[in-house]
Amino acid sequence: MNETTQSKSEDWFEQATILDLQAAMSSGTLTAKELTLHYLQRIAVHNKQNSALNAVLEVNPDALQIAEAMDVERRLSGPRGPLHGVPVLLKDNIDTKDKMHTSAGTLALANSYAPRDSFVASQLRKAGAVLLGKTNLTEFANFMTEDMTNGYSSRGGQVLNPYGPGRLDVGGSSSGSGSAVAASLTAVAIGTETSGSILSPSSQNSVVGIKPTVGLVSRTGIIPIAFSQDTAGPMARSVTDATILLGALTGLDEEDPATWTSRGAARMDYTAHLQVDGLQGARIGVPRKVYYEDLPSDELEIMNRVVEELRASGAEVIDGVDIPTAGSLNGYTVLLYEFKPALNAYLSKLDGTVPVHSLQEVIEFNETHKDVTLKYGQTILVEAESLSG
Repeated sequence: MNETTQSKSEDWFEQATILDLQAAMSSGTLTAKELTLHYLQRIAVHNKQNSALNAVLEVNPDALQIAEAMDVERRLSGPRGPLHGVPVLLKDNIDTKDKMHTSAGTLALANSYAPRDSFVASQLRKAGAVLLGKTNLTEFANFMTEDMTNGYSSRGGQVLNPYGPGRLDVGGSSSGSGSAVAASLTAVAIGTETSGSILSPSSQNSVVGIKPTVGLVSRTGIIPIAFSQDTAGPMARSVTDATILLGALTGLDEEDPATWTSRGAARMDYTAHLQVDGLQGARIGVPRKVYYEDLPSDELEIMNRVVEELRASGAEVIDGVDIPTAGSLNGYTVLLYEFKPALNAYLSKLDGTVPVHSLQEVIEFNETHKDVTLKYGQTILVEAESLSG
C-alpha cells in the first residue's frame, strides 16, 4: 500500500461509504487493488481466526487481478460508475462463472462451478465491481429443515454475529452477507430473499438490506426456492450504499419474464429518491395483530419508537390495521410446491462432474453422507420431493 493508504485508519475503512471510496480512488490516495487487499486481510484475520465469524465461504482467487484491471481502466478512461473498483461479496447461491463454486452451502454442490454468470454477477461486472468472494448462508437458503440454525451450512459451518459471536442470532438465510458487511469484511454484499432472508440478517447484524419487488432484479442463475417470491438484493452499512448497489442490479433480462414488468420503470440510479422529506404524505399501515403481538417488551419498545419516527417524518401512520386473514396466510405451502421443479431445472444444467442433478439425488447424497450433511436433518427437502411431480 502507498503511504497515503497506510495512513487511513481501520476506523476510516469501517466508516467509509461507496462515495468515500470513490473519492479516495479518484484522488489517488487509494487504489482498488489496495482496497481489495485490505478486505482480504480482514477476512484472513476475522473470518477463521480471532472471532472466527465464518461469514465468507471462499474468496475469489482473481480478486486482486480484477481490482488491478479496474485501476488501469480508471487511469485510462475514468470510472464506469460508483461501483468501479468496489469489492462486493455474493451469497453462495448466486452463480459466477469463474474459479469460485456455487453451492447454496450444501456439500452435494461443494465442487460445482456455474456454467455461466448469473444476471446479478454480470451486472456487477459491467458496473466495474470487484467480485471478492462468496458468503456462507443457511443451507439451501433455509429451505432444508425446520430445525436448521440460522447461518449454518454443511459446507461452511456456523456463521456468527460480529456483535455477539455465538451469543446473538445472526439471522438468515443471507447470514454471511449480513455478518460480513457488519464486520467490514467487504464494502457491500448481495443477499437473496424468498421470505425474510435479506431483512432478517440485516436486522440482526444492524446493516441495511433491501428486498426488491420480484422482477426488479433478475433471478437467472440463482439457486431457487420459489420463483413467485425469490429475489436478490443489496446489503450495506448505509442506506445510500444499499441504494447505489440496488441500481447496479436492476435491468431487463430476456430470460426472466418477471423483469419484463419493470421495463421502463427500473432505474440504474435510485439515489435521487434519498430525500429527507421522502415520507411526507405517505400512508403506512401497522398490522399489530399476528405480526407484532408476541414481540418481547424491549423489541416492542423499539417498534413503537419507529412508528413515532415515521410520524415525525411526515407519514400518516394507520396503527392497528386489522387483516382478518393474517393468521391463515401461509406462503410456505406455495414454496413447498414450487421448490422441486425450480431446483430440478437448475440442477439439470450442471455438468457431469457434479454428483446431483435432481432434488431426489440431493436427498440420497445427504443420506449417504449423513454424518456430515444431516446435522439438523432434511425434512423440508423430503416433503417437497413428495408433494410435486
